[in-house]
Amino acid sequence: MNMGEPLNFAPGLLRGRLFADEPMGRHVSWRAGGRAARCYAPADADDLAVFLRTLPAGEPLCFVGLGSNLLVRDGGYAGTVIQMHSPHATLRMEQPEGMDVECIYAAAGAASPKVARFAATHGYEGAEFLAGVPGSVGGALAMNAGCYGSETWAYVERVRTIDRRGTVRERTRGDYDIGYRHCALKSGSDEWFLGAWFRFRAGDGTKARARIRELLAQRIATQPLNLPNAGSVFRNPEGDHAARLVEACGLKGFAIGGARISEKHANFIVNPGGKAKAADIEALITHARQAVKDRFGIELVPEVRIIGEAA
Repeated sequence: MNMGEPLNFAPGLLRGRLFADEPMGRHVSWRAGGRAARCYAPADADDLAVFLRTLPAGEPLCFVGLGSNLLVRDGGYAGTVIQMHSPHATLRMEQPEGMDVECIYAAAGAASPKVARFAATHGYEGAEFLAGVPGSVGGALAMNAGCYGSETWAYVERVRTIDRRGTVRERTRGDYDIGYRHCALKSGSDEWFLGAWFRFRAGDGTKARARIRELLAQRIATQPLNLPNAGSVFRNPEGDHAARLVEACGLKGFAIGGARISEKHANFIVNPGGKAKAADIEALITHARQAVKDRFGIELVPEVRIIGEAA
């Protein structure tokens, strides 16, 4: 985690690190964008709860994992970013209370590919697709991330959440409206994921590890992983693929400022050399959407979350 010097904030109460005017280009996979007014990296869930209780009721909040699905506009974000990703985030085998089956508990800050490898190591199959999700567990839950024909919530038994008052809850799938690249709490209240219990099928760990290697080789062959990107920019329309539509508009290689639609995969926008502004990337998203709408009458829906103010 590349962050600046921490501020002295509520000494004796908090164990995490608070930063002011933090460049969010350090924390999003596009390596572009403005600054957050505040950025807090909690020590753990208890520390996060204490921190949330210190904030004003109307404080804008944005929880960030690996930043692979986020763009912060160049004018910055006038709120608090909670930095959840940790290379030491919890992954463990656990039988949730009231259940007669063992699950994998993964903290929200764990990288999704680590869950895939952990499951394979413990002899489970079904998690292999998570090796292709370039984000954290929290982000995968928030958008029902998926690839290679699988989606995150198909394997979720239960989740832990926290609200802005620091209250921690356990919830089930029934509490959420789940769809393609969509997850929303039915009650409409503000809660963020702390972790989830995943139930995968017992199987052949060796076979699962081989499948992970196969999927990673496929990603390397078909996606511009050597350049800063945010994964798939648009959701696939029903019965079609966003990449096919963008490519059919002749937009592979099309650039605005420092941002470019990848020549390797048309549903990726890349930032070669880290020279793009957030405005370049957003303008390219808008241009591609309009081109597809003009030619095919299809309104592409971005997967990427865009926050903050224009410069």
